[in-house]
Amino acid sequence: MSTMVKMLRNNVRQYGMIIALIFIMVLFQILTEGILLQPLNITNLILQNSHILILAIGMVMVIITGHIDLSVGSVAAFIGALSAIFMVQTGMPTVVAVPLCLLLGGLIGAFQGFWVAYVRIPSFIVTLAGMLLFRGLTMVVLNGQSISPYPNGFQLISSGFIPDLFGGGWLNLLTIIIGLVLSAVYVWKEWRVRASRQKYGFDVSPAGLFAAKIGLIVVVINVFTYVLAQYEGIPNTLVILAALILLYSFVMNRTVMGRHVYALGGNEKAAGLSGVKTKKVTFWVFVNMGMLAALSGLVFAARLNAATPKAGNLFELDAIAACFIGGASAYGGVGTVGGAIIGGLVMGVMNNGMSIVGLGIDWQQAIKGLVLLLAVGFDIYNKNKTA
Repeated sequence: MSTMVKMLRNNVRQYGMIIALIFIMVLFQILTEGILLQPLNITNLILQNSHILILAIGMVMVIITGHIDLSVGSVAAFIGALSAIFMVQTGMPTVVAVPLCLLLGGLIGAFQGFWVAYVRIPSFIVTLAGMLLFRGLTMVVLNGQSISPYPNGFQLISSGFIPDLFGGGWLNLLTIIIGLVLSAVYVWKEWRVRASRQKYGFDVSPAGLFAAKIGLIVVVINVFTYVLAQYEGIPNTLVILAALILLYSFVMNRTVMGRHVYALGGNEKAAGLSGVKTKKVTFWVFVNMGMLAALSGLVFAARLNAATPKAGNLFELDAIAACFIGGASAYGGVGTVGGAIIGGLVMGVMNNGMSIVGLGIDWQQAIKGLVLLLAVGFDIYNKNKTA
């Protein structure tokens, strides 16, 4: 019991948001009379929020370093507009246009990262200027009009699903098999980590608690894949998002670059004295944010099947809110990729649930603002309590 209490105390924000997400899902499942967790709506939740979750992955790294990026929505819209010019108007192949757009996003991130890292202009000012600059360029490129339709191959980024190789009819058998395989991989990984910690004498959770945690997550994985299997299976955007979560979780938890990002956000001067190249780390964090903003813009454009001047509106606020709700600290140095995803899901489920029950956009915005304020207030309370 003491181990469990200690674990909950050390991860109160992370577990608190998971509990909040479950509570919100149960609440709206009741209020929507079961519509929220229908297979079609679960798929819609993924498709509707994938572009925000992609932004949140990059944004949490920016926030951990103690910076902010207000330009990501405008960058996403600008890259979406360029992708329409490339693929719709000039006929550029998708396999060429997509990497080119990601490269341009990285260059935009490098442009902004240079001013922040090397000229030392506050990121708030630089990215506020970027928000205005790239929103204006989006309107110039599109000439105030939407461009569509995209090639079918590009649309599959957001509208496509992994085909069922086993022909399961009403149930996508490949999705069920993927769920079972993921469960087996997860159990093996967790058992291996636990055995390694025991071998070297580190503390581990009690066997009962460990088994309960494993069992619960395995159930969640398989229920989730079963629900998806009842509709069209696994969306292509979910594959992209899962790959990004795994990649960036590994980078932040297991690499030197990740440790340097946390060190920079914790104390920039101390990190510099310890040998961390703080300017270089800041620069590359913004380059990475630019590329993920470009990817988000492509995913959103593929979903709409059009590039529009209004695309990306308020994306930056949703991404920032997802990070703070998911446990990132306004002071920097604290945050996780997983937490940002949970925060994004909290916002996404709230948006979807409130829309289904017919709550107006005015009340939706007010409630989202209140949730963000409470999340940041909770972070400051915990920080003062442990100080």
